[in-house]
Amino acid sequence: MTPVTRTPGDLVPAERPTFYFIGVTTGSSSIRTVFPRWAVELGLGDVELVGIDITPHAPAEQYREVVDFLAADPLSLGALVTTHKIDLYEAARDHFAEVDPLARLMGEVSCLSKRGGGLRASAKDPWSSGLAIDSFAPPELFAREPREVFVMGAGGSAIAMDWHLSRPERGAARPAGVVVSDRGSARLSVLADVHHQVAPDVPLRTVTVQGAGDNDDVLAGLGPGALVVNATGLGKDAPGSPLGAGARFPERALVWELNYRGDLVFLEQARAQQQDRALTVEDGWTYFLHGWTQVIAEVFDVEIPTSGPRFDRLAEIAATTR
Repeated sequence: MTPVTRTPGDLVPAERPTFYFIGVTTGSSSIRTVFPRWAVELGLGDVELVGIDITPHAPAEQYREVVDFLAADPLSLGALVTTHKIDLYEAARDHFAEVDPLARLMGEVSCLSKRGGGLRASAKDPWSSGLAIDSFAPPELFAREPREVFVMGAGGSAIAMDWHLSRPERGAARPAGVVVSDRGSARLSVLADVHHQVAPDVPLRTVTVQGAGDNDDVLAGLGPGALVVNATGLGKDAPGSPLGAGARFPERALVWELNYRGDLVFLEQARAQQQDRALTVEDGWTYFLHGWTQVIAEVFDVEIPTSGPRFDRLAEIAATTR
């Protein structure tokens, strides 16, 4: 069956149980081939995946139109939200029957599901990003020596990973300091507000950048072993990298590109320095797996473990499509 992609002005009632993917370029995501196979493995039945493409920072009316459609259509089961997590929440926060505490705290939504007939907004990124980070940068690495965190991009993913890394429950495994950069000061203010509620004792610096050179300057000031993250969407939703061609990563840095598809210039920059600078370099594949399985579990009310044979089987199925 040809994958279906719609836009806010092109939504039609579902003819069978339907799960949605709200993004920017949903037609090129690996989930298009992964989800049907996962649906069989998980016993989800005759369910369809439909993408909804929205331009980044679209008018609020578009987000509200999508939310109201999902809430009203009986066979529309829910959705995973990417890129638009903050914008969608801001535009439609009063259109949800229920908002979970993390979504309310972070001002973002990554999962839309239905319980008792009402549409519920949830923030799954704090868990999925945390699981992905811990897979290549486990807490003991942070506990062993002071490490800074530099996140480029202050969207919902950045807020979620800052929450995961900085919350008091991590004890000695919290960052020595966090730096977040973005072109928009409003996004940085939202992140800072959440950070200071959760971890006021972890130093935070926010940087409003005009271009790659500003990020390069921050990078140059980081100590060895820092965690450096591209959470800007550059490389997937738009071409390029948040860093300049001459940027140098700190020695032994942990470098995370949240994307797994696109031109991935940032990932190429890190891999070019991997051996010389002793870098640990990760793309967004594991994040993709946890992000989708966390939302699927919520929308379909099924249990999906985050590790072990059942999760490994889902990862194996997904890997065949890469």
